[in-house]
Amino acid sequence: MGAYLTFFPRARIVSAVILLYFIRIVRVPALVFIGFWFLLQLLYVLMGSLGGVAYWAHIGGFLAGYTVALVAKQIQKPHM
Repeated sequence: MGAYLTFFPRARIVSAVILLYFIRIVRVPALVFIGFWFLLQLLYVLMGSLGGVAYWAHIGGFLAGYTVALVAKQIQKPHM
């Protein structure tokens, strides 16, 4: 997700939003969608381990993907 955010920050992600009894399909900016997901992972870490999910691994994977993608993006730039 970190790499996706690095390479496609302005992309829009199609997502289902549930409000009470209504489900609506919306296009959400990647920054908002992934930012919300990342904040949820942090919240779950603060609440303690729930259901055996390794939330720290999600956070670490996100940061690793983001970092590797930033390096790759720099390497891809044409040298002038």
